[in-house]
Formats: sequence, structure tokens, C-alpha cells
Amino acid sequence: MVLKSMVASASDLSLVSVAGNSPLDFKNRVFGGRLISLGFRFNKGSKCKGNERFNFEVRAAVEVGVERSKSKALEGGFGLDVVSEAELTVKGFAGLRKTKLVCTVGPACSSLEDLENLALGGMSVARLNMCHGTRDWHRDVIGKIKKLNEEKGFCVSVMIDTEGSQIHVVDHGAPSSVKVEEGSNWVFTAEHFEGSRPFTVQTNYRGFSEGIEMGDELVIDGGMACFEVVEKTGNDLHCKCIDAGLFLPGAKLSFWRDGKLVRGNNKLPTLSTKDWADIDFGIAEGVDFFALSFVNHADSVKDLKNYLSSKSTKSIKVLAKIESSESLHKLEEIVRASDGIMVARGDLGVEIPLEQIPTVQEDIIYVCRQLNKPVIVASQLLESMVEYPTPTRAEVADVSEAVRQYADALMLSGESAIGSYAQKALAVLDMASSRMESWSREENRQNLVNYHQLGASLPECITEQICNCAVEMANNLGVDAIFVYTKYGHMASLLSRNRPNPPIFAFTNDDSTRMALTLQWGVVPLLVDLSDDAESNISKSVQLMKSRGLISQGDVVLVVSDVAPTRATPMAFQSIQVKTII
Repeated sequence: MVLKSMVASASDLSLVSVAGNSPLDFKNRVFGGRLISLGFRFNKGSKCKGNERFNFEVRAAVEVGVERSKSKALEGGFGLDVVSEAELTVKGFAGLRKTKLVCTVGPACSSLEDLENLALGGMSVARLNMCHGTRDWHRDVIGKIKKLNEEKGFCVSVMIDTEGSQIHVVDHGAPSSVKVEEGSNWVFTAEHFEGSRPFTVQTNYRGFSEGIEMGDELVIDGGMACFEVVEKTGNDLHCKCIDAGLFLPGAKLSFWRDGKLVRGNNKLPTLSTKDWADIDFGIAEGVDFFALSFVNHADSVKDLKNYLSSKSTKSIKVLAKIESSESLHKLEEIVRASDGIMVARGDLGVEIPLEQIPTVQEDIIYVCRQLNKPVIVASQLLESMVEYPTPTRAEVADVSEAVRQYADALMLSGESAIGSYAQKALAVLDMASSRMESWSREENRQNLVNYHQLGASLPECITEQICNCAVEMANNLGVDAIFVYTKYGHMASLLSRNRPNPPIFAFTNDDSTRMALTLQWGVVPLLVDLSDDAESNISKSVQLMKSRGLISQGDVVLVVSDVAPTRATPMAFQSIQVKTII
């Protein structure tokens, strides 16, 4: 497990000097215009790789001054999405929701109008589940999302969720959920046929019934409905419903015997032939994320990432879904190999005792924060809203707890894909997460974590410490926002990892980076033209924000940037600047 103590933490930094200046009065946020050079030094030997120790000094140029708007706006237009701009205009910096929202797109919300309404409601990522729909249908949805981004100014990224080589229901013959009555008889078959048959369910794996005996229990979606196997004919199972419930399209199957999970199909690969075809489809369509189902070891993630590197010129992120007991045993190596994690609580709850789900969820989120990987909490957040317009109070409490644990994102599944109240469900996530974030700030409940050090080299250690200290400064000074300039999003993710009180505005000139940052907690990505001159970028971006009325006189912004070496300043350094807008 990841160490909970950090070597060379922010607390190891001490102020060396404030050359030629009187002590700073930050309380009233009335700043002079002088450039104040602060020196920071690690007080003790710090580890960056193996047992190697070093002592070094970091010079941080902290400009506590006024930002006068002089420059023209960045060329190429304003790169902030319309939803963030509208929220910022109405609510201000403190009102921006930091937890990201993911929606599964299905037949209930696949029209252009429905997708636009979800985007307006705060959807950052649109998830396409390859268990359902044809590739033509998915291509149409992807096209609509890109159309909204290009023509309406949204910033919604696209995630493809692979089907995975596991037993699950392909079709029960209805486009939406079906109520299963106690005592009803059903046939589960691997036979494939066109159309539908009454009380007949098709599975996608011919050997799904291998090793299954009469008297075994067949459980749908971890308990949504339960059947007893009463007869086995070839590969077909004849079952009787013993616990009535709801049968969703694409529901997951599990078998139980004497209170224990019946395991099988362990030799199936993580990615099936269909999954690889779906991945090629996603590459061709320019999606932003792949969510890999039923990951039990890191090798499958590495294989996919290597494949994407060879096949795509675009940077596509790979998320691993944690949904089995095997994946928990190898959690840290899977997290390290992945670009992010999805906590698939529905399938996970089938394999571990229900009472362990809350603590396992919190442990996964903790490990992801330690290793600086975004994490999505998914499955059954607002399950009742598949059928009803309001959630249960327990569901709202569940959503709020995930927010309190600082998950990067929350995900709707059936609530948006097949439910009748997708927009209302999204509004509940927005409202509940915003309220919990506000309460956490008001009560000063920020979760302080002793971070595991990520950097292996000296430059990496410096970058990490700069970002840690920047967030501590931002919180202590009560600044309104953090600006960061990033090519690949690394510094933005390190800032996000610390869960600062102010929002993080990440300026990048790389579209793949912008779309990847839609999943990072508290990060508002902006696509802009950046030059090699860091000071010019800062001045232009401040002017750009001011020209739209998004920052105003008296606002205080903390700026984190890399300063590239030039002829005038041959040494590269990273800076933290505090600017007051006048």
C-alpha cells in the first residue's frame, strides 16, 4: 500500500530570506508593487529516488503586486467553455463546482437537444457503454457531442467503456427496465436470435453456465433481482424468480452457491476481440478516454496504452475500472499503470461483502490521490431516479459522502442512459456536490493528506513541491483563483491533487490536454495560444479574463508557471506569483 508519510513534504520548507523588504501583510490583501524574492530551502535530506539524498535550494519568485491590463487578448479567441463562463459570471469564483460530473449516454438522452441540456446542466464527460447500441449509433452520438463543442462552445469529453470478457446480459427484449415478478420463470441462453422472446434473456458468452448446478442462485446486478436455477438444458438455464426486482438492459449476472460466489471464466482475457474492434472505432472517432472493464492486473492497462501510442497521434487516457476482488489485491499497481480509476461499485459489490463497500471506496480514492490519478465514483448513485423524479435521502447522502472524500468525479449510469429523469438526476448531483463542497470550505474540513512523493528526479521533486506550496499559499492567503500554464496538464493535476479552496484555471495550447483535464477535480481547462514567454502568457490571460468580465478589481490570483530559459534568463525556473487586479 502507498506510504502515508511523505518525504520532503511542504512542511520541510522554511523561509530563508526576504531580501530588502519589510514583512508582508497578507491579511488585508493590500499589496505593493515590488518584486519580492523569497528563497526556500529543504531543511533536511530528502529522497527522490531510491536511497539517494540531496540538499538543494529552490528560488521562487513571488510577485506580490498589481496586475495592470495592458496586453491584447491571446490570439485564437476565448478558450473557456460556455458553462464555466456562465457559472463564473453568476456565482463568482467561490461558486464554481469542483467535482466533475459524468453521464452515461443511452436511448433516453441521445438526441442533440438532450445532450445539449446535459452539457448545460454540468456534464463534463459523456460515457458510451459499448455493451449497448451499434457502432453507427455511438458514432452518431460522438458526432453530436463534437458538434455541440464546436458550435455551442461546450467542453464535453467522450469516454468509451469497453464491454469486457465477462458474463453479462446482452438483451432481455425491452428497450428499458423490466419488472421481474416473484415466481416468474425465465430462460437464460447463449443462443443468439433476432428480435425478442418472452421471458428469455441472451448472454454474450456461450460458456456462461459452465459449472453451474441446479439450486444455484443467479443474481442480477448484485441484488436487483434474484433467480434460482431449476433446470439446465445444454448451455441454457431455466430459472425461477425468488426475489422480485428490476431488470435493466445489460445487467450483470453472478452465480452464488451456499452463500459464496461461484467463480468461473478466469481464463478470459481482459479485452475481447470485440473490445479491440471497439477500441479501433474509438481511435478513429477521436475519443478522449477509454474505460477498461474488469481489470485484474496492470499488464492489460499497459498493453492498451502501448497500443494507443502506436495507433493514435492523439493522447487518449486509459481508466481502469475496479470491479473485482482481484483488482483490489493489485490496486496500487493498477492505479500506477492507469491514467485514472473508476470505482464500479455495482460489480464490486457482487464480489465483496456489502458492508465493505464504503471503506473500500474511501481507500481507493485515497490511493488515487496519493498517486495523483483522477477517480470516478460510479454505480447506483441515484438508482431510484431511473424510475422516479426525486432521489431517496440515502442516495443524496451517498453522493455527498463521495464528494466529502474528494472523488474527482461522480457518474450517472442507468439514471441518464435509460431513465426518464436524466436532467433532474444531473441537477441533483450538481446541487448535492456544490452544497457539500461549500460546507467543507465553511467548516474548514479540507482533508489534509501526507502525500506520497511522486517525483523520482530532482526537477520532478521541485515541481511537486512548488505545487504543494502554491496550494498552501492559496488557501492561507484566501486568493480567488489559481492560474496555471501547462502543456500536458501535469502541474494542473498536482495542484488538483491538493484540493485547494480556489478553482484552478489551467491554460493550455493542447486540445488533448484540455479534454483530459475535464476529469480533474477543481480544474477549469482553457484552450489558448501560449508563447514561450511566461510573463506574456500571464499578462494576456489576465487581460483575456478581464475583457469578459470574469475577474474584476480587487480579485487576487495566484499564478504558477514554468519559466523557460531565454538569452536574458538562461536558467529555467518555476514561479509562484500573487497578483491583485486593479
